[in-house]
Amino acid sequence: MKSDRIIDARGKFCPAPLMELIKVIKEEEIGRVIEIWSSDKGSVKDIPQWVEKAGHELIGVFEEKEGEYYRILVRKLK
Repeated sequence: MKSDRIIDARGKFCPAPLMELIKVIKEEEIGRVIEIWSSDKGSVKDIPQWVEKAGHELIGVFEEKEGEYYRILVRKLK
């Protein structure tokens, strides 16, 4: 799936990747897909939890380069 915007938060630790996603999602239009790259394993748990709580759609969490970082895709729903 093609994303509309990529946030590269590799090398940053929790809660920074989630905070960057929250900032960007506020700026984007409904229906847009945001992809966040994070090397913090905590993001794999924290971001999906926040996405569900905030009422957006988690498209998927993908491990890249043998766990070097994760790609998390989210669709803004409201």
